Amino acid sequence: MELSWLNWLYTAVAQVITWIHQAYSTVLDPNSGLTWALTIITLTICMRILIFPLFLKQMRSSRKMQELAPKVQELRKRYKNDKQRMNQEVMALYQGAGANPLGGCLPVVAQFPIFISMFTVLRAIAADQPKFGMSQELVDSAKQALIVGAPLPATFFEATHIGEKIVIGCFVAISSLTTFLTVRQSVTRSMAQMPDNPMAQQQKILMYISPLFAFFSLNFPLGLILYWVTTNLWTLGQQHWFYSRHPMPQFDAKGNAIPVEAKSGLFAKLRKTTPEEQAPPPPPEPKIVRQQPSRQSRSKRTGSKKS
Repeated sequence: MELSWLNWLYTAVAQVITWIHQAYSTVLDPNSGLTWALTIITLTICMRILIFPLFLKQMRSSRKMQELAPKVQELRKRYKNDKQRMNQEVMALYQGAGANPLGGCLPVVAQFPIFISMFTVLRAIAADQPKFGMSQELVDSAKQALIVGAPLPATFFEATHIGEKIVIGCFVAISSLTTFLTVRQSVTRSMAQMPDNPMAQQQKILMYISPLFAFFSLNFPLGLILYWVTTNLWTLGQQHWFYSRHPMPQFDAKGNAIPVEAKSGLFAKLRKTTPEEQAPPPPPEPKIVRQQPSRQSRSKRTGSKKS
C-alpha cells in the first residue's frame, strides 16, 4: 500500500538507488546480483551515516540517565508507596539534567520512512512498474539480478523454486539473529545501568520476542531483507564502538561518579606492540650527592680561643 504523501520520498530513494547502481555499473555487470547487493548495502550505509547525529544524541541521553541512576534509585525508594509522585519526580530529574528516556526511539523513527520507501520501490520493481522516476531498463535489470540464486524482488511465498525459498529463508534467519543480537546488546546495557528498573522484565520479554518479528519479512522482497540485515550489522558495530569508549560509570558509597577507563578499540588490540612500547623504561633515578662535613679548626673543636 502506497502512501501518496510519501511519494517525494519514494522518488528520492529510487533516484539514489539509480545513482549508486550507475556508479557500480561502470566496473561491474549492471544485471548481476553483486551489483545490486552492493547498491542496497551502500544505500543502507549512506542512510545510517545521515542519521548518525541522532544516534549520538540517543547515546548521550542514555549516558546521562546512567549517571542519574543512583538518584533515580533513591527517588524510587523514597516514593515507593506513591507511584504517581515517583514518576513525576523521576521525570523532573531527567528534564533538569537534559536526559530524554524516549531518545532511543529517534534512530528507529528516522529509519522507518526509509524502510517503507525501500519496500515500496522494490514492490514496484517486482510488479514490473517503472515508477518514481525509475526507467524500464533499471526495473528489468533488478528483476534479472540474482543474489545467491534468488531474484532480488522475490519473496519467500512468491519464489517458484525450492532453492530460492531456501536462500530467502536463510536471509530471514540471519535477519532474525541480528535483530536479537541488536536488542540484546541494548537491553543488557540498560539492565546493567538500572538493575532495579521496574521495566526490566518487559525488556527481557522484548529481547526474546523481537526475533519473531523478523519472520514477518517472509513477505518482504529479498532486497529489503538484505537492507535490514545490513542495518542490523551496522547497529551492532556502532553500539559496540560507543559502549567500548563510554563504559558504564561506577559510583562510590556516596553516589559520586568514579572515572572509568575506556576500553581499547579493535585497531589498538590488533596492532602489535614491541616490548619497549608495552613497558616503557622507568626514568633514571637522580644521583644522591652526600655533603661531607667541613673540617673544623682545632680551636673550634676544643672550644679554646686564640690569644
